[in-house]
Amino acid sequence: MKLRPLHDRVVIRRSEEEKKTAGGIVLPGSAAEKANSGEILAVGPGKALESGEVRALSVKVGDKVVFGPYSGSNTVKIDGEDLLVMSENEILAVIEG
Repeated sequence: MKLRPLHDRVVIRRSEEEKKTAGGIVLPGSAAEKANSGEILAVGPGKALESGEVRALSVKVGDKVVFGPYSGSNTVKIDGEDLLVMSENEILAVIEG
């Protein structure tokens, strides 16, 4: 990974967009909703507390996570791939199993 996030930020690769509805209707690319889940590719060192200590993040590289529909508004293009950079507090849950 050529991108190293700072502080409590993480870099996420968004999961593939859903191309079909639950009823089986195929959606064109512009109508498909963006996925609200992805895989963490890189994590920052942690959040700096007022005491000067650094609190490590609760997530790690490789975790599959869920985030809100308007989270991760910071996108970057690395090696032709769009990646999200967001703060750890924008992540709603880790998908286990």
